[in-house]
Amino acid sequence: MLTLADGLARMAALAASPTVAALAEAFERAGFELAIVGGPVRDALLDRPIHDLDFTTNARPDDILRVVEPIATATWDIGRAFGTIGAKVAAEQVEITTYRADSYDGVTRKPTVAFGDSLDDDLARRDFTVNAMALRVPGPALVDPNGGVEDLIAGVLRTPSDPDVSFGDDPLRMLRAARFASQLDFEVDPATLDAMVRLRDTLTIVSPERVQGEIVRLLQTGTPGRGIRMLVDSGLMESFLPEVPALRLEVDEHHHHKDVYEHSLTVLHQAIALENLRHPGATPDVTLRLAALLHDIGKPATRKLEPGGGVSFHHHDVTGARLARKRLKALRFDSATTDAVCQLIEQHLRFFGYAEGAWTDAAVRRYVRDAGDELERLHILTRADVTTRNRRKAARLAAAYDDIERRIAGLAEQEQLDAMRPELDGNRIQEVLGIRPGRAVGEAYRFLLDIRLDEGIIGPDAAEARLRHWWAAREHSAT
Repeated sequence: MLTLADGLARMAALAASPTVAALAEAFERAGFELAIVGGPVRDALLDRPIHDLDFTTNARPDDILRVVEPIATATWDIGRAFGTIGAKVAAEQVEITTYRADSYDGVTRKPTVAFGDSLDDDLARRDFTVNAMALRVPGPALVDPNGGVEDLIAGVLRTPSDPDVSFGDDPLRMLRAARFASQLDFEVDPATLDAMVRLRDTLTIVSPERVQGEIVRLLQTGTPGRGIRMLVDSGLMESFLPEVPALRLEVDEHHHHKDVYEHSLTVLHQAIALENLRHPGATPDVTLRLAALLHDIGKPATRKLEPGGGVSFHHHDVTGARLARKRLKALRFDSATTDAVCQLIEQHLRFFGYAEGAWTDAAVRRYVRDAGDELERLHILTRADVTTRNRRKAARLAAAYDDIERRIAGLAEQEQLDAMRPELDGNRIQEVLGIRPGRAVGEAYRFLLDIRLDEGIIGPDAAEARLRHWWAAREHSAT
């Protein structure tokens, strides 16, 4: 349970750390104010790990550089235009920002930067009261003009100023509310939530890159489903990822199917659990989590009400991959992430044919070949996609996937399955057939790859003989 006494003790220890002490002394000697601000103060009070140290000061960027350069092993000023200077002090990376008073003009996608002179004014312009606390150093002294400690104890997210003003200053804060609700397991104050609904259309002035950053941070939390529900229920998700709220398909009274929206959130939850089980302590896999959330977004476009009460979603995997590519590009996701997510969506149904009847070794090889570098993620996504309440069916599917993973491991050990190449490379194909580089070499390569997939390793001599026979038949059919 959070107690103020314990929190103050943790903040005192933070203020005494070598990095903070060195900076506090340097700024005090130069005649400037300095305070740890935002997340580190909040996390110290909550007894959560502190990953980054953020400071604020009345010093301007040039003054910050002048103060920190003598005690830093490195500095960078890429954020100078926004008042931020980065430095490495006592082996820790820190950011120091001039008191700010930013706002949007309601038209452009970037904030208008204005420097301030007061710590209290700087805190008042921050997103939520729990992030609007500061620890003055040296001292230390807790500065909390907006009731952040009380909101921490209550587990509530509330804006320091009127939420209409706060979200008007930066509409991205509405997405941050959803992210912090998931990250901290907090509720959003009703007045703040009402403003999110009322001002949701203002999110369009925020750049796609900043929106993408909040999506990533939300998905990196332990329970992103909470924040996703908030974004969908408030209507905010419609602005940047409308395919997710579209999953809330109406159920015709004569045609019944699984709730696709709830199913997708369950798949996301189960994928995170499997990810943590298989890779404990690893960095959250945003690519996997995106694929889990979006894997069924092709269903609304492909839903067909069948005679007799059935519902089909034929080719929703392919349609979903196409929709996901378009959306992820619009949100400025990098090509590697986009390609991986779309590949997982397109292939997430492949396994279910295996559960209906054992595959040949050739089919298993093709499954691995097609998955490529995404095989491990495909394992997790496919397992997570089983949300049936029928225990017998769930057990059967789990056993089938246990079996396919065992077979993949066995084939990999036996045949170096990960390489998955023909036994003759392009140069050898040209030598055997006496041909120059061109389309025919590619055709021959694919012919040999099919043999490799269907029959395993047959040896280079047999591969050459089969290649010559194929080539002769090909030449004969062409004449």
